[in-house]
Amino acid sequence: MFDRLFGSRAQVAPDTPDVSPRPPELREPRLPPGQTLTSKWPVLHYQEPAAYDMTRWDFRVTGLVEEDARWSWDEFTSLPRTEIVSDIHCVTHWSRYDNRWEGVHVREVLKRIKPLPGADYVMIHADPGYTTNVTLAELDQDDVLFAINHDGGPLPQQHGGPLRLVLPSLYFWKSAKWVRGLEFMDHEEAGFWEKGGYHVRGDPWLNERFGGRVRMTMQEARSRALREGRRVVE
Repeated sequence: MFDRLFGSRAQVAPDTPDVSPRPPELREPRLPPGQTLTSKWPVLHYQEPAAYDMTRWDFRVTGLVEEDARWSWDEFTSLPRTEIVSDIHCVTHWSRYDNRWEGVHVREVLKRIKPLPGADYVMIHADPGYTTNVTLAELDQDDVLFAINHDGGPLPQQHGGPLRLVLPSLYFWKSAKWVRGLEFMDHEEAGFWEKGGYHVRGDPWLNERFGGRVRMTMQEARSRALREGRRVVE
């Protein structure tokens, strides 16, 4: 089934290192295996949310943190802004270079919360009821931000506006549209598309379009906590 959707497996260069997170200097070649360059920006998603009432919109951080956090739209957009240029690599084989994003760097959020020891995994929550999984290390990179604008204008809703995560080291489905929150966890759970067969990690340079396994199960996380003398959080 996946070969019909994505085509046959492209050849990965034998010297491509298996690293996570993948830093910019190891994102070579610039066009990952099996990708085709385009100047267009295709619209691809399963379901789109209704128009937002921004007076009711919020962004939440929950899970294994010292204290849950919540921002309204006005509060979130008042956080310091940054601009980052990065490439898009979609699992459906297209890539788009030099996208100019403007928004809130992920570290502006991370430095305002305090993850508990062992909170090495993050579930991204987005509308409408969408999730995708990443590691904290994959999220906490220099070129990751919550985008509000794209190429000089407001990010359109069809492309994830009002707020989209942009995580350039992974396939673009990990850059969740309509993002609404982060849940910190001590284990990894598959998100929406990952449960449907997309790769748990999704590294474009390793052609990780589907398959893989979670990198830390709940049982493994509980065993690690006990070995390290930490309280097991239910």
